[in-house]
Amino acid sequence: MKIIYDIVNVGFEVYKFMLLGRIILSFVKHNPYNPAIRFIYDLTEPYLGIFRRFIPPVGMIDFSPIAAFFTLAIIQYWLVLPLIRAIF
Repeated sequence: MKIIYDIVNVGFEVYKFMLLGRIILSFVKHNPYNPAIRFIYDLTEPYLGIFRRFIPPVGMIDFSPIAAFFTLAIIQYWLVLPLIRAIF
């Protein structure tokens, strides 16, 4: 059961870092055709797109990643907490 907890928790943490990388990439000039950058965009865009439908940008600031991080933390908590309870 601990291995499942570790896999789920690491998966969420990796995805959070990918979202953070995506946010940082929006502030710097980059080559959108770079395979690593394309990989990050391809994995994060479906999730961020959900929030962009409901939270429009205010001027040049996009607040959807904040809501995405908050929601991801809640989902992680709901999935990981039962695993912690099962382990202990």
